Amino acid sequence: MPELPEVETVRKTLKQLILHKQIDHISILWPKIIKNPLEIEQFMDALRGESFLDVGRRGKFLIFYTDRYALVSHLRMEGKYALFQKDEPSDKHTHVIFHFTDNTELRYRDVRKFGTMHLYNKGEEFLTEPLKGLGPEPFSEEFTLEYLAERLSKTNRKIKPALLDQKLLVGLGNIYVDEALFRAGIHPERFANSLNEKELIALHHEIITTLSEAVKLGGSTIRSYVNSQGQIGMFQLELYAYGRKGEECKRCGTPIEKKVVGGRGTHYCPNCQRI
Repeated sequence: MPELPEVETVRKTLKQLILHKQIDHISILWPKIIKNPLEIEQFMDALRGESFLDVGRRGKFLIFYTDRYALVSHLRMEGKYALFQKDEPSDKHTHVIFHFTDNTELRYRDVRKFGTMHLYNKGEEFLTEPLKGLGPEPFSEEFTLEYLAERLSKTNRKIKPALLDQKLLVGLGNIYVDEALFRAGIHPERFANSLNEKELIALHHEIITTLSEAVKLGGSTIRSYVNSQGQIGMFQLELYAYGRKGEECKRCGTPIEKKVVGGRGTHYCPNCQRI
């Protein structure tokens, strides 16, 4: 599933591709993707004639802004956006098409059909699900060391599932939790409320640093992720833990291990991240 660096990269590339394009009409080939409004015709009618003025992000969600509306889009596992010319063929995995007046099309492609779209009046997008109640952005002023320490001190969950909780902090998923914990030297099965001050300082720093580096490199292409211009990310070349089961730790040479923590496959170094 794309995490903050991948979604941020998609956001940036979409801004280069679709701003100020006017929607002539929309084709919805898999209606279940549209979650709000429930009437598909209402969704299409609302956006007809609108132009995309900006593309924002909240955690792992993209937000397409028009004059009147905010379209909240979650890519889930396999969702992708790309711009095409009108006469270019589409495949069976293309489920939503925004037809622009300049004869280009923004196509949403999703092999697994898990992605979602919610349309709200602009200004109402944060008042209800799926954006309501999300935690702070890792790069925001709200994500302070004090905030992290307070929130973790109040939970008896293991640190891995605690950091995956989007109500505590948005944008982190399996890849970047594993990487931040490795860099901070914290075992993924440590209880969140057991971390000492030194560990909390290291974790706060590594969450921000890891995500910053990943954004600069366009995210991580582990399976099928590409940005909206078809380019892969490069941060996977910098990974210390995630996806490296059985390979030597880049710091100490101990083989990286994998186990299930909180229902998620988790990679760690048993020497660098002792419990």
